[in-house]
Amino acid sequence: MQDSTKPRRGLVGPIVLGSSLIVAALFVAYIVVSAHPGRQGPGFVERAQAAGIGFQMHNLPNEQGAQFRINLYDHGSGLAIGDYDNDGRDDIYFLNQHGPNALFRNRGDGSFEDVTRATGLAIEGRVSVAATFADYDNDGREDLFITTTRGGNVLYHNRGNGVFEDVTAKAGVNHVGHSQAAVFFDYDNDGLLDLFLANTAHWTTDNFDFVTRNYVGKSSLEALMNSPAESNILYHNNGNGTFSDVTAAAGLRGRGWAGDVAVFDYDDDGYLDVFVPSMFGRGQLYHNNRDGTFTDVTITTLGKTPHGAIGAKVFDYDGDGRLDLFAVDMHSDMWMGLDRRHTSEETAERDQHVRFHSPAGPTVDENDPRFLPGQKEQFAMSGQRYNEMLFGNALYRNLGNGKFEEGAVPAGLETFWPWGIATGDFDDDGHEDVFITAGMGYPFYYWPDALMMNNGDGTFTDAASTLGVDPPTGGEYQAQPIAGQKAARSSRSAATADFDGDGRLEIVVNNFNDRPYFFANRFPRQNYLEVRLTGTRSNRDGIGAVARLWIGNTQMVRQVNPAGGYLAQSSRVLHFGLGERTADSLVVRWPSGRRQVVLKPRMNGVVGVTEGGSGV
Repeated sequence: MQDSTKPRRGLVGPIVLGSSLIVAALFVAYIVVSAHPGRQGPGFVERAQAAGIGFQMHNLPNEQGAQFRINLYDHGSGLAIGDYDNDGRDDIYFLNQHGPNALFRNRGDGSFEDVTRATGLAIEGRVSVAATFADYDNDGREDLFITTTRGGNVLYHNRGNGVFEDVTAKAGVNHVGHSQAAVFFDYDNDGLLDLFLANTAHWTTDNFDFVTRNYVGKSSLEALMNSPAESNILYHNNGNGTFSDVTAAAGLRGRGWAGDVAVFDYDDDGYLDVFVPSMFGRGQLYHNNRDGTFTDVTITTLGKTPHGAIGAKVFDYDGDGRLDLFAVDMHSDMWMGLDRRHTSEETAERDQHVRFHSPAGPTVDENDPRFLPGQKEQFAMSGQRYNEMLFGNALYRNLGNGKFEEGAVPAGLETFWPWGIATGDFDDDGHEDVFITAGMGYPFYYWPDALMMNNGDGTFTDAASTLGVDPPTGGEYQAQPIAGQKAARSSRSAATADFDGDGRLEIVVNNFNDRPYFFANRFPRQNYLEVRLTGTRSNRDGIGAVARLWIGNTQMVRQVNPAGGYLAQSSRVLHFGLGERTADSLVVRWPSGRRQVVLKPRMNGVVGVTEGGSGV
């Protein structure tokens, strides 16, 4: 069992000061404060409880408690950020496996109030997984789509009076399966948001637990990996409140085991393309053929993709004005097996930034006993090839002209046990940073989230232990043990937004079987610009629109993203950190193809741009 007080991962080591206990205590206190300047200086301060966020995600005790099973219930639940009441302030919706979901309304003063019951969004009795806010009918109100594990997915229409109405059956999106992330985007540029649903495989049994109201998960990794794959679903928006399943015709059924989706126009042809990471096997990059169909171009465009990817995110990491793609690989870090005795911890710490050549990890030997059971057979059965995959995170730098170059390791973005990705310029220096959720929880050891600060030269440095992210509030272990053993804290999904309107991005995290984190931003204030887009010919949310902020000959690019990063949705308000600079112009390319220019946009506030308005 790991000692939670043991200095580790960047914390100051033990110092012997002789026999004076008082002097020793004072010195250690000084060292702790020095190692975590984010507690009092620049960085983040975790204040979920102070902000009134009283939610707690509860796991399924018969799946992830004392009778721990290796299945996708350990992937937890997500969160979504959106302005459900149109007051100009982003709200937060948390999802739960065992118990009600929760919607917290942003009061605008740094605090939140629980409005779950009043809005009708508790949704008890289902294992909720992910959610996304989107105005699917262009009526000016944010609707909500929720995915579940075999409980039936749900579409709620926002009635505009603070209440949501279940329209799932009427809309035709009542799929029942093992769903994960869902994203709304306009794949055919008709001005209506379509819906893409990522599904995994039939990884549960048909035995129903009537106490916790879930289907019992399979109990071994081999049984899990041999589960029949489930296809993704693409729903076309018919424009009358209903959707049609066009998956087969579009060519987006996929290869199964999909947990997330990243949408962007990688070749700049005016149509949104789709990247779907795979939890077991290679990912898929689908090129939009502009005729309602897609073609898998993964091998020729990206090359190798992660074998066990969970989350994916699109952002411009190197500031060259092109959108890049980042995917994190959790399952390739499972080479140590269950490891209840935590014997792999020192190896993990030593090799956390190393990418291995196979799922066997540091052994790199397929015949090693630690090689995942059934792995070779599973690869053969599913037609996967080792030469199409890499075993670790992947950072694809967009070279232009539809070409990419992978470089996660030299960029410093190879990490251990990663789940989800949230991006944003946290210190407003003009370079987008990355927050990566991590850890496994009980019965594994503690592993910290990563706060990868962008160095401005194409590389990143993990500053979680110096900027207030790690160690977590309350310590590395939860207050209540499980089966007499300490239960490590662990995170699953994360999202960003400027909740208090001060020009600095906050980070909110949904943790596994635990309370959430709300990281308030305490970096020094610098110049910034935030942009809220409203489509007219394009979808009203502006999803897929690309904004370029010009500073002399330098450009910064942001895309209005749908949900993404893994079971998460960040704010759709575009955030540009500028340091001490000011901007010359803002250029928006809408999904409709319209190009709109705003000269000398007002700094240090929110600029609202309506499609077809001034600056055309």
